[in-house]
Amino acid sequence: MAYQTQVCGIDFGTSNSTVSVMSGGQSRLIPLEGAAVTLPSAVFWESDGAPPEFGRAAIAAYVGGEDGRLMRGLKSTLGSSLIYEKTRVGNRALAFTDILGRFFGHMRAKLDAAQPGTCHAVLGRPVHFVDDDPEGDRAAQDVLTTIARSLGFEHVEFQFEPVAAALHYESTVTAEELVLIVDIGGGTSDFSILRVSPEGRSRAERERDILGNHGIRVGGTDFDRLLSLATVMPLLGLGSMINKGKTLMPLHYYHDLATWHRINFVYTSRALTEVKQIRYDAAEPALLDRLIHVIEARRGHSIAMAVETAKIALTDTLATPIRLADVIGMDAGASRAMFEAAVEKAVSRIAEAMEVVLSQAGVRADQIGTVFMTGGSSSLPVLHRLVRAHLPGARIATGDLLGSVGTGLALDAARRFS
Repeated sequence: MAYQTQVCGIDFGTSNSTVSVMSGGQSRLIPLEGAAVTLPSAVFWESDGAPPEFGRAAIAAYVGGEDGRLMRGLKSTLGSSLIYEKTRVGNRALAFTDILGRFFGHMRAKLDAAQPGTCHAVLGRPVHFVDDDPEGDRAAQDVLTTIARSLGFEHVEFQFEPVAAALHYESTVTAEELVLIVDIGGGTSDFSILRVSPEGRSRAERERDILGNHGIRVGGTDFDRLLSLATVMPLLGLGSMINKGKTLMPLHYYHDLATWHRINFVYTSRALTEVKQIRYDAAEPALLDRLIHVIEARRGHSIAMAVETAKIALTDTLATPIRLADVIGMDAGASRAMFEAAVEKAVSRIAEAMEVVLSQAGVRADQIGTVFMTGGSSSLPVLHRLVRAHLPGARIATGDLLGSVGTGLALDAARRFS
């Protein structure tokens, strides 16, 4: 059909992004960086004013020591006051909306190369950008709508990310069933319960099949933060004493360094001056010397990447080093047991959210035929155990962890704009 040459789905993720189109009645992800169909949601701005780098190229520029600023986790600014603020890049002050616009513009250029003239788009969104804040949710979606329209998309719609994943999963089913989508992304955990079937794939109206949606702002970057606070930040002075042993070292430096979208806030001259002053009255000044080095050398993102790598490794191994020798002169150690203890409260919130969507849908656990797990953090063993404990009779299925949402968005676009 003609509309299939004009529609697309865009999954802007906290950690990775994809763009999908329809081809021959099927949804496919387009290449966004070389042959890769996933684009890390990262931007690197060089201090000399050169055009920004995106994705793997942005990360490589930072790791390679180029003078500039790396930004990741930008989706986490949506729905917060940060999105309307400006941040310094070299001698420029850039609004976060401008930074997001440049990232979307990069994806739009790749879309134009793959499918020129696309003017209809369905964008993925979490069920909630911000917990318990409907106004923040609306504001976040409005920002994305404005960006998309500024890039030439005449018709912009939104779909919940877990619903999009369900549409992708539905393309594989041979019989009707109830499916619970568990989408553990970089910034949020989202849940949907849908009735899927081979016949449903051809129905334009699917509202009756969507029984429940729920989501919370807990995701893979939170797991990174909690693992970093438990293992790495104590090596930089977290938990140490100052003021002649009367006061704990202030927490905010460590929480910012452990949080992807806040790392750059530690690189200010004010923060550096404060830490240097505190160092003179520290019980363990060598720890603060490491923190000072990290701030001066702007190595916070290197720490975050090492922690993320270790978290991923703990999916398949019981213990792993966090490689930091080139950053602070020593490695940290991490075990799966240590990680799971650090994220226990976050996992409990995911369990509660899963129960909420079951209640909202009016569905018992034993009525769910399949749990479809997607999202970059959904492969963590602690989350698979959680699902098995709450839905022992359901089959657990997995697909393209980073691509199922994007694939489903193009399917939804074809339905909406036919």
